[in-house]
Amino acid sequence: MEIRQILPAEAARELAADPGAFYLDVRTPEEFDAGHPAGARNLPVFLLDPVARRPHPNPNFLPLARRHLAPTTRLLVGCQSGVRSQRACELLADAGYTDLANVRGGFGGSHDPSEPPVAGWRDSGLPVETGPSGRLE
Repeated sequence: MEIRQILPAEAARELAADPGAFYLDVRTPEEFDAGHPAGARNLPVFLLDPVARRPHPNPNFLPLARRHLAPTTRLLVGCQSGVRSQRACELLADAGYTDLANVRGGFGGSHDPSEPPVAGWRDSGLPVETGPSGRLE
């Protein structure tokens, strides 16, 4: 399944138009708490190893997704730039989720030298919240 790619402003419009849609922020809890799209749910696809300070796959990603989100839920998946969220979309698609979009530029923007820069949610002037409200545990 090819993952649909959208920009933060498109994601905001879709969320406003569809009360059943969710912005799934797949960044670490620390990143999420520091700032996230208003109303977002947090489910990290990678966690930071506290000793090695390196990311590793979150073994609870799919079990928690299955517990909280039906496979037909419209999920607009974002991270900091759009890379981790693309991986999360691939995992979700392989697990049977059918209505997915990767938010290119994520929360902080994309600065890939091989592509034009993409403004993230924060820099697009879209509503932002802080704190842990919205974590899926």
